[in-house]
Amino acid sequence: MNKLNIDKHTSKNFQLGNIITISFAHLVNDVYSSFLSPLLPLLVKKYGITLSLAGMLNLFQQIPALFQPFVGILSEKIPARFLLIFAPSITAISMSLLGTANDYGALIIIVIFAGVGSTLFHVPGSVMVKRISGERIGKGMSFFMLGGELARSLGPMLVLGAVEFWSLEETYKLIPIGLTATVLLFFRFRKIRITEELRKSKESISYFGVIKKHSGLFVQIAGIFFFSAIMRGALSAFLPVYLVEKGNSLWFGGIALSVFQLSGAVGTFLSGTISDKIGRRNVLFLILAISPVLMFVFVFSSGILSFALLVLMGLSMFGITPVMLALINEIDSYHISFINGVFMTINFLSGSFGILIVGFLGDLFSLTNAFTISPLIGILALPFIFMIKENSKRK
Repeated sequence: MNKLNIDKHTSKNFQLGNIITISFAHLVNDVYSSFLSPLLPLLVKKYGITLSLAGMLNLFQQIPALFQPFVGILSEKIPARFLLIFAPSITAISMSLLGTANDYGALIIIVIFAGVGSTLFHVPGSVMVKRISGERIGKGMSFFMLGGELARSLGPMLVLGAVEFWSLEETYKLIPIGLTATVLLFFRFRKIRITEELRKSKESISYFGVIKKHSGLFVQIAGIFFFSAIMRGALSAFLPVYLVEKGNSLWFGGIALSVFQLSGAVGTFLSGTISDKIGRRNVLFLILAISPVLMFVFVFSSGILSFALLVLMGLSMFGITPVMLALINEIDSYHISFINGVFMTINFLSGSFGILIVGFLGDLFSLTNAFTISPLIGILALPFIFMIKENSKRK
């Protein structure tokens, strides 16, 4: 297919092959991003660092995400497809070198570079998905987010398997997988234009003007993400600790977390597609009305029932992001890359503060009480849903 045909049909057809390719790239990028947590015990032992310093590495890895709006601006100044193509290699090379670092300072540099690679991927990635999803943006975002969610489960297994087969110092041998993803992306997307037409536009609105124009939607998104993130953060970050405190084994807690995350991957895949059919706002309302009830019942459950509730909560809670991504990418704006960057920064900050609040509540009242309070706070997301305007064309 020549360049002319690609551009002609990009905005009309759902390009399943390209969607699967970018979902695979998302999987590869986030698989490498997830290396840090499972390797922390080994890094603590090797470098003799404290748990506090080890935890700071996660923070350093996330810092570049704060600059995603600027990546959106960059995407409008240069061919954005090349950010998308080469970013997984930056993440892969960086995280594969964790075991080769000489000291803690080198570890900081490595994780920051990995964070940069991940940030460079996600902003143009979501815009590309919009570009090749046609009228089914929700379905496209579901495919895109599925790759990222599956990575949470596959990444730890891959890197720990590499350590077992080789050693911590030889995890650099995983680099070729990331490079393969870049080669595949290059041949698939080198001719698809993402944001080049933006630079040819004579639109005079400033980036501050974009924020001002869509400030209402950004506030609605922030409210939904913030209050729902407290529930999701409690389960994603503290579920094993919570279950161990209730008298279960560490293995039970680990299996429960895997069940929650895997069901979350399924929920991510389904929610965006369903929102194409029944509306974004309707899906968000169902998710945020059901999730607090499920979590509240979970606190008082045990055994098989608790696992069934974890499956249902994973299906619901993780379905928010692809629906919101589809909502954002339906905005008719020349600066859609910048808008995506603002969206992802809101998502990052909401998730980070959500986890901090759950930790604070756990220290103040106990983790069990924090898990009881979290769904009550999550209900506060519902009013923000009613403020969202449904896309008239899709509706």
